[in-house]
Amino acid sequence: MAGIDIHHPHSLPMAKARSAVEQVALKLSERFGVDYRWEGDTLLFNRSGVDGRIDVAPKVLHVTAKLGFLLSAMQAPIEAEIRRVLDERFR
Repeated sequence: MAGIDIHHPHSLPMAKARSAVEQVALKLSERFGVDYRWEGDTLLFNRSGVDGRIDVAPKVLHVTAKLGFLLSAMQAPIEAEIRRVLDERFR
């Protein structure tokens, strides 16, 4: 099973970082049918073929995801898009 593991620094206060992650999750939900929920400062998300989490900590986000067989073939573009969105939202 392919995986994504990204550490992304940020300078936002925790509340703003959580809000930005929530906005990203909402868009993923609308576009791709991703289900998500918060457990503390961790956003857990899943749908058929992907299971992941975004840990929100002071100064860093940690994104991890396990991709199923079909999505593993698209690991590089998926990871590139995640990095693009993180760069856009967390400068």
